[in-house]
Amino acid sequence: MNAFLLTIDKISAGIGKTFGWTIIILMLGASYEVFVSSGPVRAVTGSVPTTWGYDFSYIMYGTLLLMTGAYTLSRNGHVRGDFLYRNWRPRMQAGMDLAIYIVGFVPAILALIYAGWQFADSSWQYKEKSIFSPAGVPVYTLKTLIPIAAGLLLIQGVAEMLRCIICLKTGAWPQRLADIEELETAIMHEQQQKQEAEAKARG
Repeated sequence: MNAFLLTIDKISAGIGKTFGWTIIILMLGASYEVFVSSGPVRAVTGSVPTTWGYDFSYIMYGTLLLMTGAYTLSRNGHVRGDFLYRNWRPRMQAGMDLAIYIVGFVPAILALIYAGWQFADSSWQYKEKSIFSPAGVPVYTLKTLIPIAAGLLLIQGVAEMLRCIICLKTGAWPQRLADIEELETAIMHEQQQKQEAEAKARG
């Protein structure tokens, strides 16, 4: 079971890290827009702000946010009330997480898949273009990512629910892949490990 969970983690990580490179494309596009719009450059070259800069920025940023959601979930990186959560025993954490996944996460993601599919379908039908600039940048490809990203989140959510069930049975969280952690996250994990060790010592 753990190998299956780690495989899902790897898929989410691979997709998330691949699309994470869009931040470089976003930075280059924004830097170019600032450069050609700056006073000295405009004075010398007569350049004007691009017609596509705004659309380019929100499409790249939207792509980044959509396609890295499952990766963030696989790393347990979404925001929660850690000041309470970190002091709970693993079984209580797992029970709360599982309830939230069942009551909130799964219905919301299914709704997002359904609505996102409708948005993408209608957008493709009339080849929707941006209304925010005269460049007419296509946005139907971005809308296509909505149901895809939601589907990836659902798959990773299933893995997280299985982790909760395992923790409820064993009293300890199963292994997950990890990246370099922020200090606060590292402290929380250290406290979790202490709690798990105490629980095992009690039998």
